[in-house]
Amino acid sequence: MPPRGDTRLARLATELTGSGALCPPLDRLVSAVEPDDDRRPRIVERAGIEAIGALARAGLVGAVPLCRGNPSYPRRLSTLPDPPIVLWTRGDQTVLEAPAVAIVGSRRAATTSLLLARTLARDLAAAGLVVVSGLAMGVDTAAHEGALEGGGRTVAVLGAGVDVVYPRKNGGLVHRIVRSGCVVSELPPGTPPLPRHFPLRNRIISGLSLAVVVVEAAERSGSLITARLALEQGRDVLAVPGGVLSGCHRGCHALIKDGAGLVENAADVLAALGWSAVPSRNEDRPATGVLAAMKSGVPVTVDEMVARTEHQAPALLPGLGGLKI
Repeated sequence: MPPRGDTRLARLATELTGSGALCPPLDRLVSAVEPDDDRRPRIVERAGIEAIGALARAGLVGAVPLCRGNPSYPRRLSTLPDPPIVLWTRGDQTVLEAPAVAIVGSRRAATTSLLLARTLARDLAAAGLVVVSGLAMGVDTAAHEGALEGGGRTVAVLGAGVDVVYPRKNGGLVHRIVRSGCVVSELPPGTPPLPRHFPLRNRIISGLSLAVVVVEAAERSGSLITARLALEQGRDVLAVPGGVLSGCHRGCHALIKDGAGLVENAADVLAALGWSAVPSRNEDRPATGVLAAMKSGVPVTVDEMVARTEHQAPALLPGLGGLKI
């Protein structure tokens, strides 16, 4: 550690992240939150050391920081009352400016909800919208997978550094997202996925989007935080209804009672946005039949699915395979 009064590292960090590069000078950032001149050099020095470490870790995974004021900083985020000072990105930054819809919901969603989230994302992506979600298990993962399946792009907003895959099971999905979309976080590379980080990242999910669609949310679901933030940000809030016996959909029903748009399919989302209609699709195809023939929490055999959908087993397998999320 250099002497307390030595600001060489701070100056180096300023050169790396400041004028002519990606971020405003650190001294200017620090002065905005710590006007005390006596303390500022020490704070700048510590910030500089951390900045150098973050940039080094970012370089290992090809991550690039975007700071407020940078021409590439997402315009929708810049309008928030508390936009991220720095947004670390992996992938195609231009996707952050494209029209987008967020799909969020339970980490332990029912099979039918997962298939619906996947189908919504696929159809919205096919209609030209970017799908934004949080990479969590359950509905988030289904949404990212569906967008990619539809040949579209998706943005994953993390509650950890962009070099930290959480959950680890989604490592392969992250690589696929980076190839055509973007993985983002306001947390410096190397930051672990702590519980307090996830409510903060929710404002970015909604902030990047024109609307937020909630798929299966219980009464105290974290997805309701995203919905509330979306309302505060002036975004549309939409919700998918479900069965009333399990209680798993009470959060969605509460949103609908409070005025959220009711969503059954992608066409409902597009209508709420005034977007063009979903491209022509065969509504009788096996994937759609699978969803219609299943009930939440009720096991069903392949033979029963054949009888209910009038599709043969080989034709049903791709739709059933899509449930392995």
